[in-house]
Amino acid sequence: MKIFTAEQIRRCDQYTISHEPISSVQLMERASLACADWISENCKNHRKCAVFCGNGNNGGDGFAVARMLYLKGFDVDIFVQDPKMKFSDNALVNFKRLKDVSGISIREFKEIDQYHFDSKTLIIDALFGTGLSRPLEGIYKRLVNQINLKENVKISIDLPSGLFADSFSDAGVTVLRSDYTLSFQSWKKSFLHPETGPYAGKVIILDIGLSREYISATETNDFVIDDDLVKHIFKPRKDFSHKGTYGKVVISGGSYGKIGAAVLATRSALKTGAGLTFTLAPKCGYDILQVSCPEAMFLEGGNQYVDHFDMEKDAVCGIGPGLGTHPETEKAFLSFLKNYSEPLVLDADALNMISKAKGNLKMIPKKSIITPHPREFERLFGSTVDSFERLVLARKKAKELNVYIVLKDHHTQVVTPEGNVFYNIKGNAGLAKGGSGDILTGLLTSLMAQGYSEEDACILGVWLHGRAADLAAEKHSQESMLPTDVINEFGNVFEELHKMTAIKL
Repeated sequence: MKIFTAEQIRRCDQYTISHEPISSVQLMERASLACADWISENCKNHRKCAVFCGNGNNGGDGFAVARMLYLKGFDVDIFVQDPKMKFSDNALVNFKRLKDVSGISIREFKEIDQYHFDSKTLIIDALFGTGLSRPLEGIYKRLVNQINLKENVKISIDLPSGLFADSFSDAGVTVLRSDYTLSFQSWKKSFLHPETGPYAGKVIILDIGLSREYISATETNDFVIDDDLVKHIFKPRKDFSHKGTYGKVVISGGSYGKIGAAVLATRSALKTGAGLTFTLAPKCGYDILQVSCPEAMFLEGGNQYVDHFDMEKDAVCGIGPGLGTHPETEKAFLSFLKNYSEPLVLDADALNMISKAKGNLKMIPKKSIITPHPREFERLFGSTVDSFERLVLARKKAKELNVYIVLKDHHTQVVTPEGNVFYNIKGNAGLAKGGSGDILTGLLTSLMAQGYSEEDACILGVWLHGRAADLAAEKHSQESMLPTDVINEFGNVFEELHKMTAIKL
């Protein structure tokens, strides 16, 4: 799914209006009906709504949603700054329609302190949406601060008021903190970054029938990894195939006390379809690896730590999990990089050793995949003010080095050398445990060995990783799920993929 800027969405609205054709008021009605239907279906325990409306088109959405919810049986109260104020043309149409419906009270913002918000009252935010061009101030700032103090469920229409769609404003600004955001047609960039995403709560994307022609023709460098994208990447195994068909993996990692990381990466590679899997690790991990991963073959790379990297021919190598940064390991690793030209998957201690000198970055083979978390990214490329700026830098470095950067975060971003960014919306906070990244390393290496392009391996890999984590959380909870639980869910995710791609007769 493409991510569009607020300006592109406005143009999409206008294109739809002129080419469907449909009037702007009718399009607002369509969007509002989608919101009202979702609220009616998902908020059955709430029968009262307090709808806060601005004087622009987002307020017009709010007026229409209020009218529709009232007709669906909700008790509805509207809050505006002043019923006599000037509204946008479309908002005014819906405000007049609202006034023709008896039973809906119209109140002013200043009455909020006297209003009774019981536990069954929904708060609906239709103050600004994407129409905001500067931080909230004055009466709106005070109002949003008051709303944020309420414990009621809060639903924002299109965008939480005070939040910008495409960027991060200064820390400390006032933003309505929603439990749900009902947004239209496509994700907003601010929903996907840690500084801004929490304000949106759970994001629901509603299809309101904007022009498919415009969406298809309009270019963007930002995408969400959705099921439709993934099912076009996934390649089911062919009946007439053998282990050689699905490639050869070498996981290089482990050191004394950190063999578990190599185990997790190896098991992940095995469970995600690699034809042959080897683990290059120090001798101290031999028994552990042979017992825990009997399907993998062991390559001795040292005694207590890896001190040489003698890789299997024609293998795809994933390097880093639990590797350690012993001077002998670092020396051997950097020497290996100087003489190796095939794409690698580099994570954890491999990245830590590279980050010790800026010149090391140039030794990363072209088309490699690197998988830093934010602190590793900072050590590699320097500090940034926030995640938006970090992404700008990641785009620059991916192009300079001709590598793929899998920037791990709540919504992990796949950054390509061409400057495209794919946000992963699968996964949960249960992955915030040691070992989760090791699984991803094994998974990415396995997919590359099976013949997926670097870009497709990244996109499918982070999606599969996140989806398996969601299934693990359903069974064990985010708190109790383990990385091994995620590995054990890979089979269920592949079953889902097969159903998504099955030929229907």
